[in-house]
Amino acid sequence: MRRATVVGVGAALALAAVAASSAEGAATPDEEAGARPMPDFLGRGLWQVFTRLDRRTRLDVHDVSGRDRRVLWPPRWEVCTQHPAVGTVLDRRTTVMIGVVRKGETCPPRVREARR
Repeated sequence: MRRATVVGVGAALALAAVAASSAEGAATPDEEAGARPMPDFLGRGLWQVFTRLDRRTRLDVHDVSGRDRRVLWPPRWEVCTQHPAVGTVLDRRTTVMIGVVRKGETCPPRVREARR
């Protein structure tokens, strides 16, 4: 019997942390202290969230389509909402909330209105 393997968000974070640490150069003093500005993720793939945020950042990812699906494979999802706003300084106490839909789906109308 073959078992299906599902890579969860924790494994994706670990892979992203390894890729990000090897791709980046020296950190600035603010980055070493854990303070970085919030990037703009709207309309981008969820995988970019995992690769661009610090691995210690608390992250809450949820499906905003209304179907309450579990987000198990980040490359299949696209960002519709993000909190805090772009440019907000992130520190270790900040929880980043990301609302996503499956790639190919459109963001719900109430979410599109809030993005403007």
